[in-house]
Amino acid sequence: MAEPETPEVDYLIVGAGAMGMAFADTLVAETDATVALVDRYGRPGGHWTVAYPYVRLHQPSAYYGVNSRELGSGEVDRQGWNAGLHELASADEILTYFDQVMHKTLLPTGRVSYFPMSVHDGPDPARPDVQRCHSVVSGDEFGIRVRRRTVDATYMNVTVPAMCPPKYEVDPGIRLITPNELPSLVAPSSHYTVVGAGKTGIDACLWLLRHGVDPADLTWIMPRDAWLLDRAQIQPGPEFAATRAESLSARVRAVLESDTADELFERLEANGSLLRLSSDVTPTAFRCATVTRSELEQLRRIPDVVRHGRVRRIGADTVELDGTTLPARPGTLYIDCTADGLEPRPTVPVFSGSRITLLRASGAA
Repeated sequence: MAEPETPEVDYLIVGAGAMGMAFADTLVAETDATVALVDRYGRPGGHWTVAYPYVRLHQPSAYYGVNSRELGSGEVDRQGWNAGLHELASADEILTYFDQVMHKTLLPTGRVSYFPMSVHDGPDPARPDVQRCHSVVSGDEFGIRVRRRTVDATYMNVTVPAMCPPKYEVDPGIRLITPNELPSLVAPSSHYTVVGAGKTGIDACLWLLRHGVDPADLTWIMPRDAWLLDRAQIQPGPEFAATRAESLSARVRAVLESDTADELFERLEANGSLLRLSSDVTPTAFRCATVTRSELEQLRRIPDVVRHGRVRRIGADTVELDGTTLPARPGTLYIDCTADGLEPRPTVPVFSGSRITLLRASGAA
């Protein structure tokens, strides 16, 4: 059997998530380069393809996506906990958007090739200009000859709970699910415990409250409090121009007038840029999550917030944390929200020989 033909492109982009798609979009729009996109998922969108179904952006839709195509309609929500602010794209909207970018913007140029359900295996030892890949469905191997650069758009390793097991022990018989499984519940639980205090934990708590769970029946295990951005301060559009300018000016003044990080956060809270869950607990983290004040009011309804570090083990009778051991409530459904979507990654050069590694400083979801 003859060896399959090896396509030749200027750039091979590994990963068709937000970063890879944005890089490809800019290449196609601003150069005459040819591009191949290799991605392990069956559709573009990266971690959004496996995210929990009720997830939404924490920032306005207008701030996300690629340059050539706007995400969303620019509308302002008229109801709900985001009322009065710009729309937040849902997971379905984001996946449809990236599908349109791929099939209506990139592929029609004739300069882009797309290889879904495929894995990049690295350079071919016998042919340094060829990158080896294989299909995870058929197992077929194939090569792509790269004239200029191989672009790694997967280095930041964004993860959601459905992609990895929890890092703590879970005894047999414990009911523990990922946030993806919440919409599939068929019967109520006597108690719910959300494990994790990042964006995913916030979303899980708000989902449970929105669906009528009594706050008294909800425990939130929060290893450490984090500062939260007030979403009202970072709105796009001309109708928010004055508020946006005033907020930016206040943040700049806070930076210029502060001598320490602690002082800076105090000033940012005082001018309304940052919020905290509890007035008597000083946050020790900042992960760029945003909330509205209405959402924060809902979260503050939860009376049982456990602040004793990370979970080490969930047993039938006890929950072991870094700082204490607590009795486990019978009939509890645990929701694991501990995947680190922005885990610290070693600093690497963006440009290294024929390789480009895409990096980012903070979350964009």
